[in-house]
Amino acid sequence: MEVVCVDNHVTSSPENVAHLRERGAFTELRQDITSPIDIPGDVDVVLHFASPASPTDYLRLPVETLETGAVGTQRTLDLAREKGARYVLASSSEVYGDPEEHPQREDYWGRVNPVGPRSVYNEAKRFAEALTSAYRRTREVNSAILRIFNTYGPRMRPSDGRMVPTFICQALTSQPLTVAGDGSQTRSVCHVDDLVEAVVRTIETDVAGPINIGGTEEMSVLDLANRIRELAGSASTVEYVPRPVDDPSLRRPDISLASKLLDWEPRIGLDAGLRRTIDWYRESDGIKHLAAPDPSRSPESPH
Repeated sequence: MEVVCVDNHVTSSPENVAHLRERGAFTELRQDITSPIDIPGDVDVVLHFASPASPTDYLRLPVETLETGAVGTQRTLDLAREKGARYVLASSSEVYGDPEEHPQREDYWGRVNPVGPRSVYNEAKRFAEALTSAYRRTREVNSAILRIFNTYGPRMRPSDGRMVPTFICQALTSQPLTVAGDGSQTRSVCHVDDLVEAVVRTIETDVAGPINIGGTEEMSVLDLANRIRELAGSASTVEYVPRPVDDPSLRRPDISLASKLLDWEPRIGLDAGLRRTIDWYRESDGIKHLAAPDPSRSPESPH
């Protein structure tokens, strides 16, 4: 099997795939996916996972985020159509916005502010879903849509800005854990290894989706911060900071479809997954030089 990775590294690092270069049959193209994509030879699967995903990034790159969801989605769909490849879109739980339905099912249309600061990510993913669905209906692209909920794991940047890496890095460097609002808003997190398993199962089927992929253990942001602090053996205090505009109050996926169509459910428990991730950050060179985060930026994860 050969893998071609297309990335402009605007929110990532070549170090994230350094271990893959040693295995061979792995090629990197330093390119923005809003440019035409030319992959010689046969292509069996196209995975569109490109997008700034942290609020820190998409608020800094609002137009680029929208272009990735629009132009980038069309470029990758055209590649899949040209090659007759299976296509998988990484959408997001953010298509549900600040939901009035709980837990969130795939047939819920969501409640999104189309002109708020988060809309650049919300609407990029919603448009990407619409375009992917149109290509499936009218251009015979064998596509699937995965709505990914909060995912965490190794190799996320210490300064990523999302909830789990922020709390872990603050705990390991004895900084206050910055909790947005009173921390009562809920999230359900999923370890990246479980997400990868769901993606592989999706590739091997013809299901179209959308399908929710995420953890089902719902907990408050404050409880998650305290859990991370305990597992890290940290004496960090908690510092409450303002909640971001349009920050969702509730987040938990209904994964009935994933269970039925993919025979999938998360296998890695919260404590086990957090311990793995904490251990990785302890050994990471990046955390040793971590600057104190801006406490005015509250941690949040759109996935």
